[in-house]
Amino acid sequence: MSLLIYDALRYDPGARRVGGGWLYASEGKIQALGAGDTWRRSWSGVPGGVSDDATVVVDAGGGHLVPGFIDLHAHGGGGHRFEGGPVALRAALDVHRRHGTTGLVASLASSDLGSLARSLGDVAELAGHDPLVLGSHLEGPYLSPHQCGAHDTAMLRQPDPGEISALLRAARGSLRQLTIAPELSGALDAIRRLVAAGVVAAVGHTEADYDQARAAFDAGATLLTHAYNAMPQIGHRAPGPVVAAFDDERVSLEIINDGHHVDPRVVALTFAQAPGRVALVTDAMAAAGLGDGRYLLGRREVTVVDGTATLSGTATLAGSTITSDESLRRAVATGIEPVNAVAAVTSVPADVLGLGDRRGRISIGYRADLVLLDADWKVTRVFSAGTEVARVAIPAHRDAPP
Repeated sequence: MSLLIYDALRYDPGARRVGGGWLYASEGKIQALGAGDTWRRSWSGVPGGVSDDATVVVDAGGGHLVPGFIDLHAHGGGGHRFEGGPVALRAALDVHRRHGTTGLVASLASSDLGSLARSLGDVAELAGHDPLVLGSHLEGPYLSPHQCGAHDTAMLRQPDPGEISALLRAARGSLRQLTIAPELSGALDAIRRLVAAGVVAAVGHTEADYDQARAAFDAGATLLTHAYNAMPQIGHRAPGPVVAAFDDERVSLEIINDGHHVDPRVVALTFAQAPGRVALVTDAMAAAGLGDGRYLLGRREVTVVDGTATLSGTATLAGSTITSDESLRRAVATGIEPVNAVAAVTSVPADVLGLGDRRGRISIGYRADLVLLDADWKVTRVFSAGTEVARVAIPAHRDAPP
């Protein structure tokens, strides 16, 4: 089947919004773009000469049409964590799919080698069948015990070349990202090894100062894991890793935009200081898509109260409960220019992963991963490679040309 979406406020590359935009996709890719009523004149001559009865036609009713969301950092959802095996993985992924995510990197908390290897294998297996799964993210175990956040300090250790090789083998080419504290012994060599293997090295859960962070970036690290959280803050005499990331055009910065991890004014400041390099991530744990209660993050118990997740019995934040659509809505409500907010959940994370030539943008030849949102930035329909995979609270749209 082919897909035609018309009368949309379409978000194209280059900070462009196209009112009355239309899009035609077939064979899983975007084949044609236009605006106004030009789709009517093109209807009989769309690529491949597809007839009406072979094409799904969607009247967007003036709603927002954006690329599918890409989440670089999420631990679970729907009551499930990504370490829970194949069934739990699928159930958690379905929550994010319904909220507009069409590409997700499954994050795994620090653990022993055997457990990490099993989880990496589960993610690798699912990545071969589900296009939502872009691969895995090891958030540890090579983290600072002094900035461990919700990670189990008993599982943290120094980078070991043999262990890293074993993890790469277990992932079977699907390890997308690894977060590391660059001040640890052997960390810079580990970063070089990971980058050579095609893995994004991210600085995070660290006590690194400005110079140590810069050394990590020079070694090949290109991402800052959940900026401001689990790292030294910006000081007037000690700028720290966040300013090091601001100063380096090679580096993108993750932000958890849930209203708890980073103040909205600091979110806006980050967009201003690192234009085109902010990736909004969820860091969602098992409670995403559900309500308050007790859940697991890795092996640790987390209590969620009023949507805020903390390690049980402490005030330590333990991931978030948001999905990517909420992160986008919060950014727009904060005053972030919508095209920049959209980029932060689409093209920026695609570029971080080296997928910017085929995902994360509405452009001819790109994969037709698309999200329709209403005027309030709430998801109504989700498409993966041109096929509808979720429909939520649909307004009164016409599904055929008048």
